[in-house]
Amino acid sequence: MKNVLAALTLTALAAATVQAEEITWSGAIKEVFEKHCIACHDSGAPEYAAFKKDKDAWLRKGIGMRMETYSHLISFVGWPNSGALMRRLDDAKDSKEGKAGNMYQHLGADEQERQANLALFKNWVGSWNLKRWADISKDELNDVKVKY
Repeated sequence: MKNVLAALTLTALAAATVQAEEITWSGAIKEVFEKHCIACHDSGAPEYAAFKKDKDAWLRKGIGMRMETYSHLISFVGWPNSGALMRRLDDAKDSKEGKAGNMYQHLGADEQERQANLALFKNWVGSWNLKRWADISKDELNDVKVKY
């Protein structure tokens, strides 16, 4: 009986630890996004289609496409802009070209902070890959987490 209780206790503790480490939009990602990304991707930024239509003009203003909400941001993970978030934030360790994404530098003030925030994003996304919609498999999409 003591062994069963000990096993149940260990299982409960392990489950609580895993749940405590679960990364969510509302728990951790939103805070990082608001600290490091919101200046260029807030509600005043254009929707993706409008941004693409006049990309150079928006970039001259230092404005990217709108991503400040959960719904906006996950469209750059899954569909229709699969992998866009990952390609932009990647530190080059997952890149064939060995080149960091153009937004990696904005993940923090120093390399340690950037790596910590990248780890949060990777944990949140789950299936971290740099593929576009045409190249991504159903299994890879099934492994995407992006919990609210």
